[in-house]
Amino acid sequence: MTERRHELVLLGASGFTGGLTAEYLARRAPSGLRWALAGRSRQKLETVRQRLAEIDPACTELPLLQADAGDPASIRLLAESTRVVITTVGPYILYGEPLVSACAAAGTDYVDLTGEPEFVDQMWLRHHEQAVRSGARIVHSCGFDSIPYDLGVLFTVMRLPEGVPLRVDGYVRAGGTFSGGTYHSAINSFARVRQASRIASERRRFERRPAGRRVNGLIVAPHRDAGAGGWVVPFPGLDPQTVLRSGRALERYGPDFTYAHHLVVGSVPVLAGMIAGAGATIALAQIPPTRDLLLKLRRAGEGPSSERRARGFFRVRFVGEGGGRRVVTEVSGSDPYGESAKMLAESALCLAHDELPPRGGQLTPAVAMGQALIDRLQGAGIEFRVAPDA
Repeated sequence: MTERRHELVLLGASGFTGGLTAEYLARRAPSGLRWALAGRSRQKLETVRQRLAEIDPACTELPLLQADAGDPASIRLLAESTRVVITTVGPYILYGEPLVSACAAAGTDYVDLTGEPEFVDQMWLRHHEQAVRSGARIVHSCGFDSIPYDLGVLFTVMRLPEGVPLRVDGYVRAGGTFSGGTYHSAINSFARVRQASRIASERRRFERRPAGRRVNGLIVAPHRDAGAGGWVVPFPGLDPQTVLRSGRALERYGPDFTYAHHLVVGSVPVLAGMIAGAGATIALAQIPPTRDLLLKLRRAGEGPSSERRARGFFRVRFVGEGGGRRVVTEVSGSDPYGESAKMLAESALCLAHDELPPRGGQLTPAVAMGQALIDRLQGAGIEFRVAPDA
């Protein structure tokens, strides 16, 4: 890649998670990093820059770039100006494609926070091959979706024997409050279940499977698990899909790899309430008038208060087995939003500065960055550890 004006550009800095990511970069970016803020409103970007300057006075000189998903020329110029783009602008199915397309064409690395399977599948179908040709690394889901699970499974697999069938079970516990952006993405995903299923089927028809190896997702019926600390239920979505894609791409996962993804809940009433609530929300999201009412309940730019975020946490326990060995690991952190900002920023810095495998195309975090990103996140305070087997 020829030298570009910026090493990193953050699109969406005036939003909730984008603002947290900007603040993290202001505190932790290496000295001399050439980075910039981008968004639709220069006035909002100037407000963010003023806030960042209170953290680091050097941020008073941050360049501000006006770019809008509805203006392809501005998005193309943004992608061509930098080595890496971070975007927190969602729902991605509505606003994300112009930037993916521009990065794939320009050979620019790209990271986002999406938890939307339809968007990821659609971008693979439309832009993966172009990114392979240009060398762009398109890395989705570099926050709470799906870093803890994708890198947690890699961390676990690396502690199991090589060349044997492996099984890993992931058990997720988390506490916190949804942001408006997360809420809007979820409602839009619920409303597009049929479209998402069609796009997923289309991707399966074209995506190559590893020759001579098997990679399987496993869905286990709800049950009580003493080791996990409660009732466990299947937890579908993008996270297990990301883990399985890493398993298909990386031979270290063995000749026969199986992954099961679970959510841990404390009691049967809580489980019943979650199932009923999710079912009702999905049903209401199918009908335009009720979907519009649901979307009006939360503003897209809102997020939990600092007091609520201070009580947030996540902990993911992995149980890996293979070749007669069993290992238990944990990945944990505090507020999922603050930690997502950390994961997203460190992913972008990893792509910009670290020695990584020479791959292009749509890649998972484990495939694109792997151990280099684990090392960064451990240094930033997210814990990856081998845990007692109890």
